[in-house]
Amino acid sequence: MATSNDHPPDGWAFLGVGDPFLVVHDEQRGLLAVAGTDAHDRATPVAVHNSRSFVRRALIRSRFPVHALAFHPRSPLLAIGTGRYDGGYFFEGELLLLHLKTGVVASLIENGFGRQVLGLEWLDERSLRVLVAPPDDWQDEAAHENGHVAVVDRVDWTAVPARSLSGRDLAGPRTFAPRPEPREAVQRAVATLRSLWQAQRVESSGDL
Repeated sequence: MATSNDHPPDGWAFLGVGDPFLVVHDEQRGLLAVAGTDAHDRATPVAVHNSRSFVRRALIRSRFPVHALAFHPRSPLLAIGTGRYDGGYFFEGELLLLHLKTGVVASLIENGFGRQVLGLEWLDERSLRVLVAPPDDWQDEAAHENGHVAVVDRVDWTAVPARSLSGRDLAGPRTFAPRPEPREAVQRAVATLRSLWQAQRVESSGDL
């Protein structure tokens, strides 16, 4: 494949996640989190790269498809929201917390099924806004288009133990939460990667 200013000569394979599905850029720290697509129920890869050099900093695999990525505003942490409908009853999933310096990953939701995590946003250093699907769709036809918003507060997120978030922590008001179309998500991810790649090419050319 010919070299392009829009993408690397071999596409995005070097990112190590297959086809990119979700991309989040921390411009201040120069970090890039990329989640791949869920392929035939296999583990979903999530990689963290330097957004200027594209050097990989971390690579983990999630048991579930990834729906949300959020860098902590100050600490070296990446929150990862995952999950899926099990096909018959539960919306299962995990809220993962990756420590970018140690590489340790903690799964924070206490029960075995977990919850499908659809959205994540750090409101400040202590508060994480979490959008989760309902626990199940029993007598709830709208469950597939709705979610619950909770704000989880912790003094020090680097010290939060695994399996420490309860159902009470994730309880919150119900809201409309349509699931994005996978094709649109991929298009947004690729557009972000192209923009960063072009910026890196321009910066490299300026150094010559």
